[in-house]
Amino acid sequence: MTGTRIVRSVRIHVPVAAATLRSLLAGEAGALESDATLATMLAIVREQSALGDFGLYHGVAEITLGWETFVPGPEASPTLGSEAETTFSPTVTLTTWIREGADEADVDTALDALMAAHPWEVPVIEIAESRLLLRS
Repeated sequence: MTGTRIVRSVRIHVPVAAATLRSLLAGEAGALESDATLATMLAIVREQSALGDFGLYHGVAEITLGWETFVPGPEASPTLGSEAETTFSPTVTLTTWIREGADEADVDTALDALMAAHPWEVPVIEIAESRLLLRS
């Protein structure tokens, strides 16, 4: 039987410029580092020891391209869109993992860094428990 390890997955929904998303969809991976917000989030994943640690590999993240949609309410101060209008935001979702047994002070530091760097009024950063398969 294949073994497993328990981790917490962290999904960070990162707004990017429309030009960045177009470049990424065209296969230009360099656009990941040229978008200021995305480059900052990737740097946090790479620099924070609690994130993306797979033992032999560090700074591990899955990168998914897409869009988010939302309708700003009357009290909102959105970075994109206007009150009561449906808005579509070019978005990259970074998924990384927190290893089992990670020092919780390091985890808090990493999550605080992500929140501080995120430009949205209401950042979308999900945390869930997962199990990853291990090779025997």
